Amino acid sequence: MRSSWDGWGSGLVGVVIFSGSLPATRVAVGGLSPLFLTSARAAIAAAIGAILLATARQRRPAVADILPLAVVSLGVVIGFPLLTAVALQTITAARSIVFVGLLPLATALFAVVRAGERPRGPFWLFSGLGAAIVAGFALANGGEGAATGDAAMLAAILVCGLGYAEGARLSRRLGGWQVISWALLIAAPLAVVAAVATRPADFAAVSPAAWIGLGYVSVFSMLIGFVFWYRGLARGGIAGVGQLQLLQPFLGLALAAALLHETVAWPMAAATGAVVGCVALARRFA
Repeated sequence: MRSSWDGWGSGLVGVVIFSGSLPATRVAVGGLSPLFLTSARAAIAAAIGAILLATARQRRPAVADILPLAVVSLGVVIGFPLLTAVALQTITAARSIVFVGLLPLATALFAVVRAGERPRGPFWLFSGLGAAIVAGFALANGGEGAATGDAAMLAAILVCGLGYAEGARLSRRLGGWQVISWALLIAAPLAVVAAVATRPADFAAVSPAAWIGLGYVSVFSMLIGFVFWYRGLARGGIAGVGQLQLLQPFLGLALAAALLHETVAWPMAAATGAVVGCVALARRFA
């Protein structure tokens, strides 16, 4: 029982931290390129992760763990940050958060594939309905640049769901913070090279807000959030704790409105609520 409560508490902290990721990314891409933002955040987080691993004298992962760790790295260290940064050049943080409503479903789908589970029929009914709501919202409320941003967000959700499911499986053996730290180290050489190659021509010209956004996604979104999130999934269970992601769209929309002064129109809020409802029902039958 204590382990379950620890898992839910850790998972909730992770979700709260992740809720600030898209608004922070939106601020950062106002002064930094998506490639530099992605590579710099990974390089910074990898340096911190390396210090943690060395201080705690953690053993190196087994050979069999390298490929799963690479999948985690591809999904949450490289794929999701890069794709969301690309998306947020053309769409608002509030619009992007609508798509986050599908993240619990994506995580569940990859958990099915990896764990061999067989959800009941209603799961597929509600998951399909949620996807249709997102598609309908995107088509009805599109604009210049929206198609590219929406496609990038959908791809981001898929790779992130894969990274979450694979990371949760590994965390049960390796530990939550160890998984994200090793995944960051795998991506570190490429991240450092890419950060140097895509660095701003004039660092002084980048606004303080953009640097703060980079700092948040590097330290909190890329590392600290995953420490709590993977711990929560490992200790409380993927199916149960994963439902806490349903809170993320609401928290994210609130932050987008409060910090970025973005308009959260009622169709956007309604679509988010409907998707959250569909995902909640789908997960009940998973």
